[in-house]
Amino acid sequence: MEFNIYNRTHNISKGVFDRMREVKVMKEDRVVSSTDYTMDVSLDFFNERLKIEDYRGDVASIHKQIIRLLDEHPFTKVIVKSRQEDWKVFIELGYQFEALYTGYFNGSDAYSMALFTENSRRTSEYWIYEDETIEQVKEIPCTLELPNAPGHMIRKAEEKDAEELSNLYQAVFEIYPTPMNDPEYIRKLMKHDSIFYVAEFDGKIVSTASADINPTYHNAELTDCATLPDHRKNGLMKILIAKLETELKEQQIYCAYSIARALSFGMNAVFHQRKYAYKGRFTKNCNIYNKLEDMNLWVCDLSRR
Repeated sequence: MEFNIYNRTHNISKGVFDRMREVKVMKEDRVVSSTDYTMDVSLDFFNERLKIEDYRGDVASIHKQIIRLLDEHPFTKVIVKSRQEDWKVFIELGYQFEALYTGYFNGSDAYSMALFTENSRRTSEYWIYEDETIEQVKEIPCTLELPNAPGHMIRKAEEKDAEELSNLYQAVFEIYPTPMNDPEYIRKLMKHDSIFYVAEFDGKIVSTASADINPTYHNAELTDCATLPDHRKNGLMKILIAKLETELKEQQIYCAYSIARALSFGMNAVFHQRKYAYKGRFTKNCNIYNKLEDMNLWVCDLSRR
C-alpha cells in the first residue's frame, strides 16, 4: 500500500483543530498495538502534532500506522523518540533528525526524529537569529554558583499552591502548550511524578519551575518555568533549577533535560550556565506566546556534578 502524507490542505487542518479547541480537547494519549509493534501515542491537538513517546517492534509497521493516524487527524508534524538502532531507518522513511536526548533511555540516547506534512511547519523564519542567540549564550561563563536573591523564599510547592500557580502562568504566558492555567491540571501533575519549586516574595509566588519525572527510563524534564517580569533579574530560575536537580539526584534520576524557547536568550543562558549541553532545535515545536515556536534542547548528566 502506498501512503501519501502531502495531500492535506491547511484549511482542513485549521478547521479540525479549531473544533477540537472549542470542546477543549488539547491532548489524547493512547497505546496503539498490533502483532508486530506497540507504541505510546500522544495526539496533541493544541500544538497540531503527533508524538510517539515510546515504541517497540517493527519500525516500518510503526510508520504505516503513523500515516494512518495522519489520515484521521491532519497534524502537521510528527515527533518520534527513536532508539539508537532505529534512527537510520526513520531517515530512510522520510524523517529528519532534530535533537539528541543523551542518556534518555536509562543511559542510552534517544534520537528525536521529525516528519512534516506542510512546508509552513518545516520552515522557520527565525532560524538564523536563533543560531546567533545560541552563539551569544555560549560566550557566557558557566558556573554553578547561585545568586542570593534577597527577600525571596524558596520552597517546594504543595497542592494548595495550584490556584496561585495557575494565576502566575496566566500572567506570564498569553498562550502555553499545556493547560497550566488550570489548577486541577497542576494538581494532577503534582500527584503523578512532577515536582514543583517556587520562589515567594512578600508571601506571593513570583517564580516557579518543575521537574516531570519519567520513572520508567529514569529521566526528567525541567519545564514550566515562569517568573513575573519584576523579579527576572534576581536569578530565581537558577536557584529553582538547582533545587530540582538536588531532588532528582536524591531519586537517582541523572538524565535531566529542558526544552527552551529558541527566541529566549534568558532561559537558554540559564541552562548553559548550569552546564547543560545544547543538543539541537525542534522546528515550530509548540504554540507558546502567540505562535508556533522553535525550541532548543538542553541536556545534563547530573551524575557528573
